[in-house]
Amino acid sequence: MTTRSDELEDFKTLINLSEFAAAEGFEIDRKSSGRNSVAMKHANGDKIIIAMDGPKWVYFNVHDERDNGTILDFVMNRKKINLGEARKLLRPWVGSSASHPLPRPTATQFVSRLEPVPLDLVGVRARLAAMKPIPLDHAYLVGQRCIPTPLLTSDHLLDRVLVDNRSNAVFPHWNHYGLCGFEVKNAGFSGFAPGGVKGLWGSRKKEGDTHLVIAESAIDALSYAALENTSGMRLVSTAGQMNPDQPALLHSAMDGMEPGSKIIAAVDHDDGGDKLAEQIKGVFEALRRSDIAFRRHSPENPGSDWNDVQRASMGRETPSPGPV
Repeated sequence: MTTRSDELEDFKTLINLSEFAAAEGFEIDRKSSGRNSVAMKHANGDKIIIAMDGPKWVYFNVHDERDNGTILDFVMNRKKINLGEARKLLRPWVGSSASHPLPRPTATQFVSRLEPVPLDLVGVRARLAAMKPIPLDHAYLVGQRCIPTPLLTSDHLLDRVLVDNRSNAVFPHWNHYGLCGFEVKNAGFSGFAPGGVKGLWGSRKKEGDTHLVIAESAIDALSYAALENTSGMRLVSTAGQMNPDQPALLHSAMDGMEPGSKIIAAVDHDDGGDKLAEQIKGVFEALRRSDIAFRRHSPENPGSDWNDVQRASMGRETPSPGPV
């Protein structure tokens, strides 16, 4: 005999939330989806991120952090109904009668399976999906950090520099799960996404890239690109000293460069830069590729970073507006 609690668990595990959402008019946003989460949006502006929490299908609303949970929450929040009414609505989706089949979306309108991912990362992705492209006159990046607008709006930085609802500059990170966290920067403030983990921030890969520039922060990487010839330059940031997972990510990034490429450790001229440069060099040496080269490139003045140099080049030699 099926109990009430068994029925509720069946709803959460047996009903494909992506398929149910498609039947409710949601469409897949393939640009924001991957193998372990799928973004779906509705014509009314609603947008959700769907993933697996063990055997359960779960979702997060991009625009409302309070709207998240299982298919039961999805139904009750959208239909404005109680649990008993939600149960009646969902029962046909579990072992529906062949004589009264449900109208189902086509297989291309939903995903049939998703690989598990830590639940915290799904929340991180939902918050990222609500962010917008950096404005052309961003007070912090353009006004204080002197990052040129043409660089920020270039194709290889598309979706790589964003802004949140507090006008903070946001730099998404990726690891083997996909989107995994983001750096947050503003005047006097530097942070990382709660629930996220550091991967690598990076510009988009372009065919013909010949330089992989690895910096301690995204702003340092952008500053270096502003000072040097950006043609053929791929940018990467570790967001500070490396965690145990980042050497493998750097190894993969380096190994993806074409023969004849150069790996540049564009680190600060200080003890932290020395340590990071040695770590990056160690990753490079482990590649055992004689067809690409490595060098460290730090600012000339002790204690300075590449944004100090960029700001000085623009006539801004006043004290730095906070941590990079």
